[in-house]
Amino acid sequence: MTLGWILAASFAGGTLSAALAAFSLYLRASWIPMLVSFAIGTLLGAAFLEVIPAAFDQGDAHEAASAILGGIFGFFVLEKLMLWRHCHTEDCEAHDPHEAGSGAVAHDHGRSGALIIVGDTIHNFVDGVLIAAAFLQGTEIGIVAAVAIIAHEIPQEVGDFLILLHSGYTRARALAMNLLSSLATLVGGLLGYYSLQAFEGLEPTLLGIVGASMIYVAVADLIPGLHRRPQFRDGATQTLLIGLGIGCIVLVRVLVAH
Repeated sequence: MTLGWILAASFAGGTLSAALAAFSLYLRASWIPMLVSFAIGTLLGAAFLEVIPAAFDQGDAHEAASAILGGIFGFFVLEKLMLWRHCHTEDCEAHDPHEAGSGAVAHDHGRSGALIIVGDTIHNFVDGVLIAAAFLQGTEIGIVAAVAIIAHEIPQEVGDFLILLHSGYTRARALAMNLLSSLATLVGGLLGYYSLQAFEGLEPTLLGIVGASMIYVAVADLIPGLHRRPQFRDGATQTLLIGLGIGCIVLVRVLVAH
């Protein structure tokens, strides 16, 4: 049953976000920050309302806190080494769909596209491992974590899809590469399920790392992009959507509990 949940969540996260990316050309560029704001709320809500409390409940508090700290530091190092590529705000070159789909800007013959595919594949694999780690600690924790991860994946895949177009890929090839990259989530989920069971007794550490990943992505990666829109109206919309994302996690927790 646990493996089934992991496979279902991994498949949904990868294919849903990749499929929605195909419709990104029909979205207004201003909608992408709205998706990002909602994703921030789900990530923070899942981390602080479900994953981290479970980490503290299942073992030594210092062990869990050390895992959170080490996880944040580790994800920082990964991003610095360019192993984890994110592009979430419309201010980067990827998020102008009209520019990406036209000849206004010369493409780079696939160079940035290749980098995106490698980085996205690694990212999706890590997401699959994190989903597996969460489900191994309980179905409720797993579902909440999966919802947050999927919500985060959608704006990331939209950005990656547009970067591929800007890099010279056709729409069909860009979508195919996105879908192939999303399969790494399934691979990560399977590998995580069979390998993480060997770490019995380290539940606080595993959950701490899952929580750290959510906090790092939300605080270090997504929130800074929102500050590029300092207008009051934008700030109010962002605040509302972050709150909506947190509320979504609360609702998921209530539904799963019943």
